[in-house]
Amino acid sequence: MIVTVFRSRLKPEARQIYDPLAARMSELAKAMPGYISHKSFTADDGERVTIVEFENEETHRAWSDHPEHRTAQRLGRANFYSEYRVQVCDVRRESRKPAQ
Repeated sequence: MIVTVFRSRLKPEARQIYDPLAARMSELAKAMPGYISHKSFTADDGERVTIVEFENEETHRAWSDHPEHRTAQRLGRANFYSEYRVQVCDVRRESRKPAQ
């Protein structure tokens, strides 16, 4: 599994344009082959964290290179984020306790 951790701070003035685009990216990601899940969180200090899971490197790369996603990435760098950090990780081990 490939996990992407995307940490960012959104410019306050970007919210109105960002929200519909983020919703579209969420919809698009869910439709991609190999998609497992994604969740976003916002901390009290305004930092946002999105965790995205794909089955493998190939399906992750397809998402990363999708033309609409590439356009959204360019818009994010230019207009939406005051700062961001992307980490792409291979899952080496996983343990879990299922909900009962």
